[in-house]
Amino acid sequence: MYSGGYTGKILRINLTDQTVKKEKLSLKVAKDFIGGAGFGVKFLFDEVKAGTDALSPENKLIFAPGPFTGTSVPCTSRMTVTAKSPLTSLVGMGLSGGFFPAELKFAGYDIVIVEGRAEKPMYITIKDGEVHFRDAGKIWGTQTFDCQQIIKDTLHDQNFRISCIGPAGERLSRIACIMNERRAIGRKGLGAVMGSKNLK
Repeated sequence: MYSGGYTGKILRINLTDQTVKKEKLSLKVAKDFIGGAGFGVKFLFDEVKAGTDALSPENKLIFAPGPFTGTSVPCTSRMTVTAKSPLTSLVGMGLSGGFFPAELKFAGYDIVIVEGRAEKPMYITIKDGEVHFRDAGKIWGTQTFDCQQIIKDTLHDQNFRISCIGPAGERLSRIACIMNERRAIGRKGLGAVMGSKNLK
């Protein structure tokens, strides 16, 4: 039985065929790997084969808040983003704080795994556990601050929390960041992995 900071759910998003699967997180996995970095590394090693090109659809982008994220414990709204790094060809992991990690947990998930590659630029919204695929053609090429504001205006929700990439990620720069408001998930070129998936 889950308690505390776990929801017991994994969200798997396939960009290639625009499908979503909601899976149960094993209690054993939760106990053994705890959350955040542990979850990211576990699923990356289990699901991405050795020799996979970091910028190929076979690489996966794994968002995982920590176990205290979304609880009343202070200063714990943190998450890791994990993928095979295009910079080092090894495990790539970045960290972020802010509102986004807690909101991801409030949406109902301990782990979000993004796989495949979209045919054209898109972004994803997750609200109340539901996922929608949206056309990002009009925001592809924008800077991250502009991108976030345009999405908030489009959704008529100024409190919507966003992680996105800018032109560097779109152009597959191997040092590109993922931006969460003004916070940079700035290690290992994870923005390029996001860009390779046509995910804004």
